[in-house]
Amino acid sequence: MRWLFIGATVALSAWSQSLQESQEAAIVKQRASILKQVTSITGKPAQPPNSFFAVPWIETLPSAAIPPPCDPMRPEELDKLIDESSQREGVKPDLIRAVIGEESGNRPCAVSSKGAQGLMQLMPATAAHFDVKDPFDPRQNIEAGTKLLKQLLAKYNNDVKLTLSAYNAGANRVDQEGGVPSIPETMKYVTDILARLPKR
Repeated sequence: MRWLFIGATVALSAWSQSLQESQEAAIVKQRASILKQVTSITGKPAQPPNSFFAVPWIETLPSAAIPPPCDPMRPEELDKLIDESSQREGVKPDLIRAVIGEESGNRPCAVSSKGAQGLMQLMPATAAHFDVKDPFDPRQNIEAGTKLLKQLLAKYNNDVKLTLSAYNAGANRVDQEGGVPSIPETMKYVTDILARLPKR
């Protein structure tokens, strides 16, 4: 009976060790899967956590990683607001439409990682300057964004490249560099919007 008990204990111990090794292997596999998912979301290699129980988490997400929680505006509704602001401020509707498409994908609830809000991605200071009460209200947002475009077009003598550069990077940066700033994001921004505009 004693030998039977010892044999059962040894078998149980071996089974327990095998189970533990199997669980550890499964955990390693799950961690690798999580690291891969985090890397795919952030676009940069995720670092393994120090703690056994911790998981690699996302400290900051690029704005494009999580789409805004609303649908794009219907074209007929958006076009009506664009046309109204265009006529009021004397800014071409195609330019307003292209900026909206590039800035927010026509989504009125869009918020960037830098805090820009709404269809034309107004920064809080810009929204306050143009007395915007609700930056997520399409009408108020487009009106303010169009006024900003009008001011920038006047400042840069209707130079659309400089206007778009200032809209994206700020007028101070454009003035400092005397042209389109050598910022990859701004250069891509200007190029993408110009491609949206009808060819003259």
